[in-house]
Amino acid sequence: MVISISNITKKFGNLTVLKGINFDLDRGGIFAVLGPNGSGKTTILKIILGMVIPQSGEVMIDGKVVNKSWGHRKGIGYLPQIARFPDNLTVNELISMIKDIRQMPAEEKVLIEKFGMEPFLNQKLSNLSGGTRQKVNIILTFMFDSPILILDEPTAGLDPLSLVRLKELIQQEKEKGKIILITTHILNLVESLADEIIFLLEGDIYFKGSVQELTKKTGMNDLEHSIARILE
Repeated sequence: MVISISNITKKFGNLTVLKGINFDLDRGGIFAVLGPNGSGKTTILKIILGMVIPQSGEVMIDGKVVNKSWGHRKGIGYLPQIARFPDNLTVNELISMIKDIRQMPAEEKVLIEKFGMEPFLNQKLSNLSGGTRQKVNIILTFMFDSPILILDEPTAGLDPLSLVRLKELIQQEKEKGKIILITTHILNLVESLADEIIFLLEGDIYFKGSVQELTKKTGMNDLEHSIARILE
């Protein structure tokens, strides 16, 4: 599986969010897309998904241009930053609905057990806390065996135990050779998991490489201080 981003430019009105960015993901691994607010992190993820159309440039997956199509989404597991579900459905009903829509084999039972969701399966989504709704979101994302995973702020609202479980899950998926793209403000998650960082700044790629390479470049001892140095 290879993802190639070529000369992607995206404007919203007079604001240019992405300025002809280029990068390739030519192997499985965990890639953290970082940058300050408004740097285009979520935009580039949505362009890969085909949810946002760029003004110019191409997204290619295994050699096929996909940025004006939608069929490739069946091979992507997507965890959005803010998931909106029909409040009148129960957790079980939502899981069944997504399985019917995607028409793919699903392994939700192990995830339900992993995140302790058995007591909530027959509760309506409107009655769930934010953290519990995020666990539902995680189940919906990981229950299909998708070769690409896009996780936009996946830790939102999670308690410490669920965060540990999520990190274990992401690591397991990496070991299957999947490409995993993550945006997050939890920098210790990046330090413990990410193989590479793609750091966006002012609409361009400021840095692409490992955490160790970034700390060496900035002369700092950890990722938090390295990013602070970049933004000074």
